[in-house]
Amino acid sequence: MGYTIKIGMFGAWRGSSYIDLIAAEDPSVIKIVAVCDKQASKLDNVKGLEGAKLFADFDEFIEYGKEAGMNAVFLANYFNQHAPFAIKAMEAGMDVISECTSASTMKECVDLVRAVERTGRKYMIAENYPFSTANLEMKHQIDGGTLGTLLYAEGEYNHSGNIDELRYLTPSKYHWRAWMPRTYYVTHAMGPLMYMANCMPKYVSARAAHSDLLEQIKDFRHNDDGMARLFCEMDNGMVASFTGCTAQASDYSRYRVCGDRGSVEQGGYTNGQVRRFYFSHTRPEGVEEISTMITPDPASWGEKGLKAVKAGHGGGDYWIIQNAIDYFANGSVPFFDVYKGVAMSATAILGWRSCLNHGENFRIPDFSKEEERIPYENDDATPFPDENGLGATVPPSLMYGKYEN
Repeated sequence: MGYTIKIGMFGAWRGSSYIDLIAAEDPSVIKIVAVCDKQASKLDNVKGLEGAKLFADFDEFIEYGKEAGMNAVFLANYFNQHAPFAIKAMEAGMDVISECTSASTMKECVDLVRAVERTGRKYMIAENYPFSTANLEMKHQIDGGTLGTLLYAEGEYNHSGNIDELRYLTPSKYHWRAWMPRTYYVTHAMGPLMYMANCMPKYVSARAAHSDLLEQIKDFRHNDDGMARLFCEMDNGMVASFTGCTAQASDYSRYRVCGDRGSVEQGGYTNGQVRRFYFSHTRPEGVEEISTMITPDPASWGEKGLKAVKAGHGGGDYWIIQNAIDYFANGSVPFFDVYKGVAMSATAILGWRSCLNHGENFRIPDFSKEEERIPYENDDATPFPDENGLGATVPPSLMYGKYEN
């Protein structure tokens, strides 16, 4: 008999879209056995989920899971609180899928990696943007090898809203969205570039820009910078430039990867098209056009590709579940393992320190090496206050001042 992934969902709001995708899969392969959310109103949305028990307390959720054979936990809770719950789940003998980001402090990065190595449990980051149809097509073009040596990549993630929308998304005074610096939500801009070019960050330098518009809502959102851009030297020799979660006046996210022979990009083109460009003197044999618009064909990824287009985030949410099945049940190692997850988190954290220190350059530790983890094992500096407004030690925006190492 095959292995059944019996998964518990922690976070019923963001988790609801994944719950629907899991419910559409073969229950002998993967199924939801429990859902946990401390807000009862969120649990109301999943009461009709057959066979799943509901909880408002994480520890009770985990204890039930031990009895019910729950062998994996999907973390879709608050952005800045994933690592502690991931560690608890792994120590209880469960594998983990974690929404982005993996960790919100350098200490958490260290603790998380050590927990994965200590427990031997499987861990993957649910970064979905690399698996949108357009980004998969970009990776297909890059993997073809016709772009030459990769030199430069850009990623931009835009997500803003009107005042009512921003208030709805910031339901309490100390909610993470009210205090998150602009570099911290970095995975949607950075992750696709890492996946497309198969690389990891080595160094980061960053800058942020203040927004007068966002300053007008500082009564409930204190991160009044409109954008931050990070610059990384990658381990494949490429330079990458990308944003955190920006609020600048742009209506779509975009990605671009340039080699010394050609480039590919997407963002804002009709039907999610990808533009491929070659110099006239570097066109591959048989290619007539210098510039070509490519419409991604979901069928090129088989039956799963056709199913993916019906899912959220350009199909990315669907591929996260498929990657989890391949990993937990079949042993295929995902691209976004714990080391890549904490590398993205560390880039965001150190990138913000760079912003507060006029672009100072920071080296990203290699978290697979214990000697590079030790210097950060007690570094718990954070911009996020707890539910009582205590504990924040890093300014959430430029106007609050400099961070001292």
